[in-house]
Amino acid sequence: MKVVRRPARSVLFGVLAAAVLIIGPPPAASAAGPRIDLQVLVVTNGSASVSAVAQQLKAEGVPYTTVDLRDSGRPVIDEAFLSDTVDGAPRAKFQGVVLPNASPFQNDAEMAALAAYEKRFGIRQLDAHVRPSAAVGMNPPAYSGPMDGAAAQVTQPARADAFRYLGGPVRFDDVEPGVSETDGYVATPLPDDPGAGKSFKSLVTATVKGTTGTIAGVYTHDGRSELVLNFTSEREQWHFQTLGRGLVTWLTKGVHLGHDRNYFAVHSDDVFMADARWSTEDNCTPTEDCDDEDVETEDIRMGPDDVSYATQWQTKNGFVIDMAYNGGGSDEAALKNGVDPLTVAFVAAQDKFRWLNHTYSHPFLGCVQNWRTDPWQCTRNQAGEITYVSEATIDREVSRNVQWASSRGIKVDGSELVTGEHSGLRVTPQQPDDNPNLAPALAKNGVKWTASDASRERDQRVIGSVRTVPRHPLNIYYNVGTAAEEVDQYNWIHTRRSDGGSGICEDDGSCIEPLDPDTGYESYIVPVEARIALSHVLANDPRPHYAHQSNLTEDRILYPVLERVLAQYWSAFAANTPLINAPMSALGDELRRQDAWRAADKSKVTAYVQDGTVTVRPPAGLEVPVTAPEGTLDAANGAAFGQSYAGERSAYRAGDVTLTLPGA
Repeated sequence: MKVVRRPARSVLFGVLAAAVLIIGPPPAASAAGPRIDLQVLVVTNGSASVSAVAQQLKAEGVPYTTVDLRDSGRPVIDEAFLSDTVDGAPRAKFQGVVLPNASPFQNDAEMAALAAYEKRFGIRQLDAHVRPSAAVGMNPPAYSGPMDGAAAQVTQPARADAFRYLGGPVRFDDVEPGVSETDGYVATPLPDDPGAGKSFKSLVTATVKGTTGTIAGVYTHDGRSELVLNFTSEREQWHFQTLGRGLVTWLTKGVHLGHDRNYFAVHSDDVFMADARWSTEDNCTPTEDCDDEDVETEDIRMGPDDVSYATQWQTKNGFVIDMAYNGGGSDEAALKNGVDPLTVAFVAAQDKFRWLNHTYSHPFLGCVQNWRTDPWQCTRNQAGEITYVSEATIDREVSRNVQWASSRGIKVDGSELVTGEHSGLRVTPQQPDDNPNLAPALAKNGVKWTASDASRERDQRVIGSVRTVPRHPLNIYYNVGTAAEEVDQYNWIHTRRSDGGSGICEDDGSCIEPLDPDTGYESYIVPVEARIALSHVLANDPRPHYAHQSNLTEDRILYPVLERVLAQYWSAFAANTPLINAPMSALGDELRRQDAWRAADKSKVTAYVQDGTVTVRPPAGLEVPVTAPEGTLDAANGAAFGQSYAGERSAYRAGDVTLTLPGA
């Protein structure tokens, strides 16, 4: 028989007392933690290395405040400058700090205030260029000097963190042999000292002239994290272009305002047309700029084999070329020959390409040109006013080309347009204003985006209901089909009169030594053009590039440039960071968002991190770019925030945004 014993009176009282405690009121909510505003502090002494970091921040759209140490009227870096209190919680005004070196201040009190601030709020510091020493957790340099041509490696810890978008070595440029382009130090870290809270994590290592060591790493000490760079940088240099994103990600712990992508789109103009050919004997192009009217060359036009090659090349390289077509060129060829084999080939492969309306017959759609003068001038009426191409003519050229494509089953986005020579838009000095007939004609046809030349007008403009999409010209000429012709014209433009060139380059001192006719294209022009294109790709620049159909036939000289761009890109970047090869309308819209964000008054945007939550409150109507780590959730619906790119999540958002960071 089981005996149930009654608890003693004292025990029963203890149980009841515990019950009273359990059902009592919950403890008071803990006070809010520190608020970290999403803005970076850049302290500069004018060095190129600091400027490179600032330009990276600007390119990504990260707000930052600059303090120039050379300015006698600059603010003092003290506690009041760095922090205050908002809604009862301490506020850090800056989420990261960029310095020219580890301790750039003449007044030690400023460095002490900055160190205390970083320790209090957990703010990270990036030193743009530092000589290794014990002060930054490193031994003295084992190598000091030029870094040109060196190949550096990003360590596995770095690839697992802020540099997860990189998949290959980091190359230091050696553009001009014999000229030092990047200086740096190779050193080894000091042993970690856990008792003193000191450690060093190498992020980038390199071997230079037989010496192997660290050239970038994080020094943790005194409760602070300091990213030390042991090399100089300029924004256009390949090593910085590849490392720049990771520097910003590390500095901001992956949470910042801004939106960064690597864009690369290429348009081939004049498809179906025949382009005039450069005369290597007369250094001019017939019907364009030859003084002698008897100069003749054979026009350049693609054939069916070029279409087959283009489709195979695109499949092999995973890259689509936009074909800016002129239906009139097809009709003209068919009229002469009964059928146009090029059109037949393109129609059969139409789904392999994106198509851009380039007007039906490629006329100049600005002012009526007067070619009796050199250079040409705009025709003027008796009142001295410029005579413009009519709205009816523009309307006909746009609509007829769309109809031509539609009748052949070719899908064209009617909102996109490339006019011949970007005409209709202002051309200085001859035509200082846009053709007033352009905007109404384009609006009538539903055009929202029209191409412009980024070498003339880099900025996007609004013309009536249309926005321009500036395009970068590849320096591969429209009037050449072979590498030899390209080199010949390149030499004519870029060499001195004494070397047989035009001497045009002598005005700005940009002359080069004449290129070898047989090897100059592959050895010089291709690397130069690829480097320029990649500088756009890695600058968060959505502007497309353009060449011409003449470059897709005969020697097919466009492809080596594209192949070099793609090869160099994928030699460095991981699969999680693809090139954005988008239609012109999408690129134009991205440029619109970027411009709006750059022009916005950032002081009216409230953005901060507090207790694992990101809060963004913009003015009405402003789309704000936001970047956060993978795993970040939209607090409104619990879904993953934004789009995944380069190991991060990012998106433009209008209206208030609340995000929950991973692990919050």
